[in-house]
Amino acid sequence: MSARALSDQALSRPGWVQAVVVVLAGLVAMGVTATLGLWAAGAADLPDGAFPRVVAATVVTSVGGVVELSGDVGGLAETAAGLTVIPLSVTLVGALVIAAGFLRPLRHRAVAGAGELGAWAGKVAVLWLLGLLGLALGARQTFRISLGDGAISDIGDLLGLTPEIGFTTDVPLSLFFGLLWLVGVLALALLVSRGAPLPGRLLRFQESVRPAAYAMVVLLLAYVVLGLVIGLIVAATRGHAAETFAVLLLGLPNLAWLGLTLGLGATWDGRVEGPFELPMPHVLDQVLRSSDVQAVNVGTLSDHDGRWWWLVVVAAVLVLGAAFVMAARSPARVRLWQHAVHMAVALALTVLMICLVGRISASYGLSVLGIGDLGGDLAGELFLRPRIWTALGLAVLWGLATGFLGGLLAKRVRRRGLTPR
Repeated sequence: MSARALSDQALSRPGWVQAVVVVLAGLVAMGVTATLGLWAAGAADLPDGAFPRVVAATVVTSVGGVVELSGDVGGLAETAAGLTVIPLSVTLVGALVIAAGFLRPLRHRAVAGAGELGAWAGKVAVLWLLGLLGLALGARQTFRISLGDGAISDIGDLLGLTPEIGFTTDVPLSLFFGLLWLVGVLALALLVSRGAPLPGRLLRFQESVRPAAYAMVVLLLAYVVLGLVIGLIVAATRGHAAETFAVLLLGLPNLAWLGLTLGLGATWDGRVEGPFELPMPHVLDQVLRSSDVQAVNVGTLSDHDGRWWWLVVVAAVLVLGAAFVMAARSPARVRLWQHAVHMAVALALTVLMICLVGRISASYGLSVLGIGDLGGDLAGELFLRPRIWTALGLAVLWGLATGFLGGLLAKRVRRRGLTPR
């Protein structure tokens, strides 16, 4: 057997040591990002040494894990709390690191058997679940909370109430969703990378799927980079640098990808009530603070600041650019209508993903002897959810138009499969 064949065989069978490196690198990158973001947000001052446990909970939620809130005030009081939000900055960092590590041993291969890829992915998955299990078991803490001032505080002192609120992880659900997240990351990594091997039976799909998947990843990363530049400018010119960096390190894609859907014309419904302070532009906070559910779109935001119409311009430029990238990476024999269909499907799936992971929901309340009624100063609620079907319909229309135009622009680019006439 030649030296090259031996080298290829070794590359096709990455072992447990390489899997440990991939998983460890991903978890460390996510942990560092979460730690810096929470530190910038002031979470390092949490009592009872809770900071590491909050970091663990943040990493768990970033991959779809379920963290449950609980309260204990005693028989004379009632608490209620809930939180649903994914820190997508942590998610994105972990996905990029794990995808790069997963693909590295597979480079320089044109084709790989399903068994080879399955064995390599299986090693990563086993170690990933073990790491996630450790984080989920450690992500639990209880805090004492203040009753504030006024009648509720006086009654609490009289009765000796010491309200507590805590969080814990639903371990089975967190492992399930964490595994789904990993499978999605590894599958997308194989689809996006032109140099990654695919099983022979799937090679016929790579000409239609890979360019579109790559273009969508480029589009999402372009929005993140643009948001990062804007965030750094805001931190340098408008003060509040710590708060800005907290948003960048925890929720940058949440805001950037929300901007993508708004630029496409989508509408989100939301409301903010109570002392919640949203880590997002002040105009958006103004729109959401109302007694009724508010529609959030470019029109309602522009009523407060006309510059929000630039979201439409940015979307037009970047989505068309992604369509061009898709067409330029596709074989020349692909027709214009096929480019349009591929782009429409890819953009609709991308918008669906943003709608599913970009939802925000948080609430809490405290009532002592009926005073407060889970409302007032010791209560709050916020939520932000998309109108999914409208967003998907608009994504299809944008995809058809930009896919066709991108195919026209790419005709001047020399591409694979071009044959002289």
